[in-house]
Amino acid sequence: KIEGYESENRMVLHTAMRDFFDKPATGDEAKQAASLAYAELEKLKSFLDKIEAEGFTDLIQVGIGGSELGPKAIYLALEAFHRPGRRVHFVSNVDPDDAAHVLKQVDLNKTLVVIVSKSGSTLETLTNEELIRKRFLHEGLSPEKHFLAVTGKGSPMDNPERYRQSFYMYDYVGGRYSATSMVGCVMLAFAIGMEKVLDFLRGASNMDKVALEEDLNKNLPLLSALLGIWNHNFLNYPTTAIIPYSQAMSRFPAHLQQCDMESNGKRIDRHGHTVDFWTGPIIWGEPGTNGQHSFYQLIHQGTITVPVEFIGFRVAQYNEDTTFKGTTSQEKLLSNLFAQSIGLATGQKSENPNKHFPGNRPNRILLAKRCDPYTMGAILSYYENKVAFQGFIWDINSFDQEGVQLGKVLANKIIDQFAKQAKEEEYEKEFPLGAFFLDEIKGL
Repeated sequence: KIEGYESENRMVLHTAMRDFFDKPATGDEAKQAASLAYAELEKLKSFLDKIEAEGFTDLIQVGIGGSELGPKAIYLALEAFHRPGRRVHFVSNVDPDDAAHVLKQVDLNKTLVVIVSKSGSTLETLTNEELIRKRFLHEGLSPEKHFLAVTGKGSPMDNPERYRQSFYMYDYVGGRYSATSMVGCVMLAFAIGMEKVLDFLRGASNMDKVALEEDLNKNLPLLSALLGIWNHNFLNYPTTAIIPYSQAMSRFPAHLQQCDMESNGKRIDRHGHTVDFWTGPIIWGEPGTNGQHSFYQLIHQGTITVPVEFIGFRVAQYNEDTTFKGTTSQEKLLSNLFAQSIGLATGQKSENPNKHFPGNRPNRILLAKRCDPYTMGAILSYYENKVAFQGFIWDINSFDQEGVQLGKVLANKIIDQFAKQAKEEEYEKEFPLGAFFLDEIKGL
C-alpha cells in the first residue's frame, strides 16, 4: 500500500499458490490461501479426468497481460513435455487478426476455450471471447460445452450457464505473478498432465524457500537482486538483457518484462514520496544464439553498457541431437554461451580500434541441468523473488500497477467516441484529442 494515498492495498499471496509441499513456510492467511489453491487443483484434476474420453486436442487461452505472458512463456518452455495430440494456443491482442489466426489452426469441435479475467470485465478479453463464441455458433456448436472460465469467485464470468466449468483466481494474486495459479495451471495441466504441473509447482515452492535463506550465499534471488541494484543504481546501467540459451524459453524475456517493469517501474515510494533514484530497469532479451547475430555488437562494443543475465542448460529437452565435427549441438550451444560471457568480461586488446573490445561488461549465468517442469518452476520463482527483493530495497510497492490504468481510461473515452460516430452523434466536444485522431482516419 501507499501510506496516505489511495492504492490497491491488497494482500500479496502468490507464493501460497504452490505452498502445499512438505512444511508450509508461511502464516495463517497464506495457509488458507494455499488450501484454496490446492482445492482448485483437485477440481481441475477431476474435470480433466471427466473430459479425457471426449477427444479434445486443442485449448485456446484468451486473456491479456499476466493472463497470457507468463502462461505462454511457461507453456512454450515446457512444450517438449506435452501429451501427444495436445496443443495450446493464446489469444491476447484485441486486434481481430490475432483470434482469426488461431481459429484457422484448430478443429472447434475438439477445442476448449479458457477465458481468463479476474474481474470478469476485461474489455479486450471479453471482445475476443465474443468473436470466438460467434465462430462456435456459426459452426453449429454450443459454446457452453467448450468454454471454461478462470475468474474471481462471484464475478460476471462465474456463470454456469455460459461456462462449462469455472476455476477461481483470487484478489491477492497479481496478474504478473499468476502463472502458478489457475491462470497457468488449467492450460498447463491440459497440455502436459497434472503430475508434471505438480512438479512445476514444487520447483517454484522450493525456490520460495531458498528466498527465505538468511545466508546470502545460499539465497540466490536476493543475491541476484543485489547484483542488479549494484549495476543499476551504483554503476548507472539503465537496462538488463535476459538471454536464455534455450529456444524453448523464447518468450520468457517477454514475461520478465512485465514481471519486472510493471512491478518496479514506479516513481513513488510506499510513503507517497517521489524517489530521487532509479527504480526498475528496462528489461529486454532474445534467445541465444540468435541474438549473437542481432544485437550483440552493441553489448560488446557499444557506448551503453548492458548487464546481461544468461540462462543455460547442460542437457537438451528432446533426445535428439547430432554430433558434427566432434561435438554435439548442445555442446556448441553451451560453447557459445560461455564464450559470450567470457568475451563480455575480458574483452580483447587490439591496436586496431575497430577490433578492440573494452570488456568489463557485467554478466552472469543461471545454469541448470535441463529445462524440465521442476526447473522451470524454480526459475520462475527465482525471478519473482528477485523482483520483490529489489522493490523492498527501493521501498516501493511492487504489487500495484497504476501506470496501466491511464491508458485504459483514455481508450474507453475514444471507444465511446467511435460508438457515437457510428450513430452519427456529436462526439468532438467531450474529448477533443480523441476526436482529432478519429477525424484523421476518416479518409483511410
